[in-house]
Amino acid sequence: MEHMKPLIEALRTKLKQALILWAEGFREACCLHRVIVLCRRSKKLMIRTGQCFLLNGFIFLGSLFVLNSVVIPTLQWILPDHYSQTNCEAMSEFHGVFKFYSFLRGFLIQLFYVFWFYPLYVFSFILSNLWYNDIATHGFAAMGRSGPSTVESSKQNDTLTSDSKVHAARPAGLGGIMIGIGEQVYSLLLLTFFFFEVYAAGFIPYVGKALNFVLLSWMYAYYCFEYKWNLTEWGLEKRLDFFETNWAFFAGFVLVF
Repeated sequence: MEHMKPLIEALRTKLKQALILWAEGFREACCLHRVIVLCRRSKKLMIRTGQCFLLNGFIFLGSLFVLNSVVIPTLQWILPDHYSQTNCEAMSEFHGVFKFYSFLRGFLIQLFYVFWFYPLYVFSFILSNLWYNDIATHGFAAMGRSGPSTVESSKQNDTLTSDSKVHAARPAGLGGIMIGIGEQVYSLLLLTFFFFEVYAAGFIPYVGKALNFVLLSWMYAYYCFEYKWNLTEWGLEKRLDFFETNWAFFAGFVLVF
């Protein structure tokens, strides 16, 4: 047992560091009041944030609410599946009519999806991604940073990057542009394959659902910080190294959401 003590002590130290980072991530995610502070500093940030809430919270979710609360109940009332007042013999006579009603109701609901919900989803997805980049840019500026050349000046980043490696800066000119494009494509492919892995993990017996939740949470956490890393011009290697080094922080950060 004596030779196991150093290993146990090392594990205890690592666990303590992980718990501290997890608590720090949870605390950072709970600081929602900073959104109000930053919006007060930047009018452009406030406008873009309000537009995102209006599009996604009011129009998109409102359309979903109208579909489930108004359209579908109305169609079920106009085109019912059965009449409660009729007996079994009458039900058998109107079986074909009820079947046609069910088909027609489903067809009308699909029309609502095709001509309204799906186009609105695509429009919201594209426009939101453009606005998210604007929100990140204006929020970055509202935090007192002049531009993308400033890297890791806050207390949070000093804490999290204590174990991170130093990476070479991206070269300037066409070479830097090509490297940036390649990193974006590689990042997209990496996250796509990771998403399929997360989906497949959900089918593992007993622990699949829990593992799916943890992995999906880490993926969302990566998305949350990707805009900031783009503005600070972090390369993909540095992003992944930072994420892997501070996995406990991101697990705590995304738990709030």
